[in-house]
Amino acid sequence: MASSSASMAEQARAPPALPLPAPPVDKFMIALCQITVTPDKERNIAHARSKIQEAAAKGAKLVLLPEIWNSPYSNDCFPVYAEDIDAGGDASPSTTMLSQLSRNLNITIVGGSIPERSGDRIFNTCCVFGTDGNLKAKHRKIHLFDIDIPGKITFMESKTLTAGETPTIVDTEVGRIGIGICYDLRFQELAMIYAARGAHLLCYPGAFNMTTGPLHWELLQRARLGKMWEIYFERLYVATCSPAREPGAGYVAWGHSTLVGPFGEVLATTEHEEAIILAEIDYSLLELRRTSLPLLKQRRGDLYQLVDVKRLNSQ
Repeated sequence: MASSSASMAEQARAPPALPLPAPPVDKFMIALCQITVTPDKERNIAHARSKIQEAAAKGAKLVLLPEIWNSPYSNDCFPVYAEDIDAGGDASPSTTMLSQLSRNLNITIVGGSIPERSGDRIFNTCCVFGTDGNLKAKHRKIHLFDIDIPGKITFMESKTLTAGETPTIVDTEVGRIGIGICYDLRFQELAMIYAARGAHLLCYPGAFNMTTGPLHWELLQRARLGKMWEIYFERLYVATCSPAREPGAGYVAWGHSTLVGPFGEVLATTEHEEAIILAEIDYSLLELRRTSLPLLKQRRGDLYQLVDVKRLNSQ
């Protein structure tokens, strides 16, 4: 019976879930830099630099920035502020700064997101830099923010942005990290794929608005771990980072950057003003939580299955 249960659990993931890898560190400090964004791109870059330096001085080994931190969040602005990340240098001053800081400060940076120009297309892109300053991964927002809530908010990212095609999971000096950007948070399948690929931590730079933020921002972060619905019991950390709220901006962010622990508990958060949220991530709790609620071993692969299409096709 035990072997039958183990077989059913394995069949619930196609390909079978990878075992949780041993993390390179047991504990470390993460910093969520909730910063203001202005129409002045040079100011935004300089401001982000100073906040990253401040976070590192306070002991952070991983720094997370917000979604679209170098540009106003606007379809009119995305093409104007977009950078050629692959070209680097002067063609991408935002990522050049992140690369330099990660190397000089010996930290890992999940660089929020910026508009990326690639040929005639524009993406909403998150870059991850290792302690050597090298670009370790680039995540292009998979699910574009196209919504219409009558009388509240209408926004269509697809007017200017192209959707990414690939889930992004990256091994860093502080563990295996799955990356999503804002609206990606709403799609539990992505988080479940990252968990099946052995992620320790999910990072979501985001900019929820004043309509959806109060309703869903914290709820979705905790749901990624299973606090609300059993399907999401994946048992890992989730970090989100928003821009600070600017009431006069064309798009007003909710703020409330947050770190959620592997039992769905809010470990650290803030309100809507500028802030650096520092918190400890303790990976020893991952196995403890998974042992306490062994749902990974109790899945019914004879009844349902999550298919990781990209990973399956690469075999």
